[in-house]
Amino acid sequence: MTRLEKARALLMPKLQLIAQVLMKQGIAMGANMLYGLLCVRMLPVPDYAKFAVLFGYMGSITVLLDVGISGTLAPLVGEQTSNFQLIANYVAAIRKLVQRMYLIVAPVAAFIFILLVRKQQWGRWVVAQMIVALLITAWFARVSSCYGAVLILRRDRTNYYRAQLIGSLGSLALLIVFWAFHRVNVYVGVLLNMAQILFIATSYYRRSKNLLPVKGESSRQKEKAIIRLAMPNLPGSIFFAISGQITLMLITVFGHNASSVANIGALNRLSQILVFFSQINVILVEPYFARLPVARLKRAYIMAVSVVAVCAAAFSSLAFLCPGGFLWILGPHYSGLRTEVGLVILASSGRYVSGFLWTVHTARRFVYWWNNIANIVLFLLIQAAFLWKFDLSTVRNVLILNLAMVPAALGVGIACGIYGFWRGPQKMETSAAV
Repeated sequence: MTRLEKARALLMPKLQLIAQVLMKQGIAMGANMLYGLLCVRMLPVPDYAKFAVLFGYMGSITVLLDVGISGTLAPLVGEQTSNFQLIANYVAAIRKLVQRMYLIVAPVAAFIFILLVRKQQWGRWVVAQMIVALLITAWFARVSSCYGAVLILRRDRTNYYRAQLIGSLGSLALLIVFWAFHRVNVYVGVLLNMAQILFIATSYYRRSKNLLPVKGESSRQKEKAIIRLAMPNLPGSIFFAISGQITLMLITVFGHNASSVANIGALNRLSQILVFFSQINVILVEPYFARLPVARLKRAYIMAVSVVAVCAAAFSSLAFLCPGGFLWILGPHYSGLRTEVGLVILASSGRYVSGFLWTVHTARRFVYWWNNIANIVLFLLIQAAFLWKFDLSTVRNVLILNLAMVPAALGVGIACGIYGFWRGPQKMETSAAV
């Protein structure tokens, strides 16, 4: 067998898998993106401001309710993917830990949300409805994250994507039906989105029960192993949950009207383009690097990071050179945001590279206290400087702040990778791995 034939035999199955993931994930993510962009176009600016704040804040709460706990399943199980009892026990421990998190985070999140939107004068009844929607959706997003990790680990990608495809295409089709009958409003947009999340969570829960024929039992050893692996990322996860929506939160607090909030919300829809590739990180990149032999790790790491960085730079350049195409997507209400489009795409591209590094480092257990503390300290210093020197009631200044935090995140991520290769991964307790 020639070298070419060996390379083809090695690469073709992987390329076919990537193509399948890209197609299925692309359809689901494309439907979700189109749903959000249609809401941008269909909803009046004041209504879209409510929609953007609700689901932007919900994204932060979803991260806070998990803080990387579900992501510990793959590295803790490692190569023992056929050990059903081990997987079920870890899932039970993850579920127990996240349920405790919900009881703590949910009431605090509701109170903070009230403080966040009090300047918008939306009325108590509207805010109360938004909080109910927030808490219900956050609970089911937690369920989806926990049990979706089981499908990924067991390589049941067919059912994993089937639930996403049905949910995303179903909600999009229903939105179009409501639009055809001139019945689209903020309630329709929110409820259809909630229905999709509930459907996916229920599907993952049912399927994971079939994949794991044994009942899992949580134990202090398993919980300690999960906490031990997740804790170094805890400060970073909490801060990421906040900083990921920092632009929307700042403009909601300091902005003069709902139009500024809607502008940021619409621009953030463009940054969601890279969320598709972030999902690929979880589906393909994390399991691949978690199982990769040490001898092949450094070469694969350098190649993967280089490709991601080049693609992110090219995408950012496109946003600055051809902003008209991005603005056409948003619609006529947001046609004046030419410079702002480049700023938001550049920041989201940098954040994607940083998130890619974080995914790989977590898979290899390159998780340490110092890198998360460094991230938080640098971000707080940058935000404090902008609060002191800049007027954060304008859309452009908020986006510049968002962009200024990207180099800090990239610098810490690169340093963490170098330190991980030099020092080695975090050690695991042997008692937790059995």
